[in-house]
Amino acid sequence: MNSIADARALAVWPESGLTRVPYALYSDAAIYDRERERLFMGPTWNYLALEGEIPEPGDFKTTFVGDVPVIVVRDADGAINAFENRCAHRGALIALERFGSAKALTCVYHAWSYDLKGALKGVAFQNGVKGAGGMPPEFKRDQHRLRPLKVETFAGLVFGSFDFGVAPIAAYLGEAIAPRVRRVLPKKVKVLGYFTQVLRNNWKLYIENVKDSYHASILHLFFTTFRLNRLSQSGGIVVDESGGHHISYSKVEKHDADGDYEAAALRSNDTTFGLKDPTLLSGRDEFGDGITVQILTVFPTLVLQQIHNCLVVRQILPKGLDRAEIVWTYYGFEDDDAAMADMRLKQANMVGPAGYISMEDGAVGAFVQRALPGAGADRSIVMMGGSGAESQPTRATETSVRGFWKAYRGLMGV
Repeated sequence: MNSIADARALAVWPESGLTRVPYALYSDAAIYDRERERLFMGPTWNYLALEGEIPEPGDFKTTFVGDVPVIVVRDADGAINAFENRCAHRGALIALERFGSAKALTCVYHAWSYDLKGALKGVAFQNGVKGAGGMPPEFKRDQHRLRPLKVETFAGLVFGSFDFGVAPIAAYLGEAIAPRVRRVLPKKVKVLGYFTQVLRNNWKLYIENVKDSYHASILHLFFTTFRLNRLSQSGGIVVDESGGHHISYSKVEKHDADGDYEAAALRSNDTTFGLKDPTLLSGRDEFGDGITVQILTVFPTLVLQQIHNCLVVRQILPKGLDRAEIVWTYYGFEDDDAAMADMRLKQANMVGPAGYISMEDGAVGAFVQRALPGAGADRSIVMMGGSGAESQPTRATETSVRGFWKAYRGLMGV
């Protein structure tokens, strides 16, 4: 412990356990600062891009690791590099566009120029003008490169880490999660489009929501009305050993029972709604295993989603204590036939900021955040399905939420 901020952070969650989560974690500035240091700039892998988004030498993308701006670029040798998007001179952003192509990266402020490996190659007026001014003799360009990230790719996903001691990405994902990542990324990807969604809540509230299979068939009327996802269906939860990564999956089968919904008189059992175009719910078993819904998370902020044939990469970006953004990247595959391409675009209406299914998820986090001012030392109750963070053959559980907090507590030291 080396600061007052560290002491405050440690005091938030003083005892062990995963079932009573302090509300202060969503609103304490010391916690947010510690997350940047321990999670996003610590020994974790963070999603940066799809390889297909930067296919050619010189192609770049700007993104974030947590709230730290980052450039991802393919160099002349075809390798993918990433560095902090911050000029070594006076700290300005270098790349301003979301996507682009360049032979060099040049800061608009004073025209300091870097190659595609992050090395400083040019300093405007380094030798002064007419023998006056300029940089002193002790200034060496090779001592002032862009801050690099370690970069690895897996199944077409580009990951970056500020910690060069982090385990290789395959080991980080582990034996339980890696095959399920490959499952939804088995071949060359074609990006279909993007949404960016602003959330009026702390980033962790959205991550908890994604991991919370308990709410899915209660909150989302569309899911259950059209039997895309009910807790009575076959499925389960997989949580990796670290707790941080998870998979929730379900299959639609003819024998699935709905009695529990009827007995509880849940709103989600309402069957008065219909679709004018029922082909929205048609689909192909493109992965050959009958799974119609798979939600997969990679700690700390990556979500891979399959709902029927709608495939999405969701990147969660913290933007302060009570604000976050989701970048939704919709994708298919380069060998999709015309019918599959049309189906993916149609099913894209189900998810996103205004999706038939996911619209509610953009609101409930703010409902929690708005309720917190009087919470003080109070805590939420995360006991559905027990107190541990293990895989379970049911989705009527909060085991993967507890898994997130298991990984979080270990890295944060709280």
